[in-house]
Amino acid sequence: MATPARSDLAELERSALEAALDARGYKIFHARQIFRWLYRRGVTDVEAMTDLSRDLRAALARDFTITTPELAQRETSSDGTEKFLLRLADGRQIESVFIPDTPSMTFCISTQVGCAMACAFCLTGKMGLVRNLTAGEIVGQVRVLAGMLGMREKAFNIVLMGMGEPLHNYDETMKALRILTDEYGFAMPPRRITLSTVGLLPALERLAKEIVMPNLAISLHAPTDALRAALVPLNQRYGVADIIAACQRFPLRKRSRITFEYVLLAGVNDSPDDARRLAKLLTGVKSKVNLIPLNAAPCIPFERPADVAVDRFAKILADRGLIVSVRKSRGRDIRAACGQLIVEGQKRSAGQQLAVLM
Repeated sequence: MATPARSDLAELERSALEAALDARGYKIFHARQIFRWLYRRGVTDVEAMTDLSRDLRAALARDFTITTPELAQRETSSDGTEKFLLRLADGRQIESVFIPDTPSMTFCISTQVGCAMACAFCLTGKMGLVRNLTAGEIVGQVRVLAGMLGMREKAFNIVLMGMGEPLHNYDETMKALRILTDEYGFAMPPRRITLSTVGLLPALERLAKEIVMPNLAISLHAPTDALRAALVPLNQRYGVADIIAACQRFPLRKRSRITFEYVLLAGVNDSPDDARRLAKLLTGVKSKVNLIPLNAAPCIPFERPADVAVDRFAKILADRGLIVSVRKSRGRDIRAACGQLIVEGQKRSAGQQLAVLM
């Protein structure tokens, strides 16, 4: 008879772990202890969980495993940004980024191996979608980075802006957020987590009803359907007006705003008319605009605009009452900046086709 596969502690929410312990005759409060060991102390071996009884540790070792992404490569940029290439249990690889010297240190985390969105200016989209990450693999990136950077006891932010579209991997992404915010795990306040999406509307509507509500960032990149469809293929299904309407309905915490990310491409979407159209589009939306001058790459058919064009675009928005910031590119020399994450040589799946999207 085949031995049943062991469950992975790193994949369990605390409620599921409590149920598993209860089914084995153990007190459910032990789940709190296990969560502290996994997330606050970074333990990956149940034998190190010394406040558990020997019997419980033996049962955990017998019935469970703890899977943790393995560091394959670590690079440091001249500006202090660090990029981590992580190997998953099946040999697939993903990239995560640590951005220091921000108001609070920031972890940029991936939710998929590759991405199906195929945005024209993004290297990750060149991979297609290889597969979704599990919740344990998403949280596992935080476990690894927090341990390697000595930040388990320090405050940091998380942005779901690495490889992949978080809302295309909705269930595992939300499960990961529940684990990250669990009071006995990392206890991350939702206000320290930002989820970036190109606008998968059915999933965005689901997100609006979630108890764990991260900050929302919309990757807009163009003020009209014609231009956005050329840059973001998903716009052929969910247009600009639909996205803006969904944002107007989205519940926001007091003093919160939706961030609209706008990658500036020289001669494509950076004209004064584009800025004026964008300002008009966002009238009445509780928003702020994050302008991102393109991080160019050899296989991306666009150029970074001149600083004068970026400043002009930002001034037009600000003069019309919008809150505007220009993102400082970090880690460009190690290809760790926005839109530059890619792992070569991984086979994409049929899931990359837009026909399968929600």
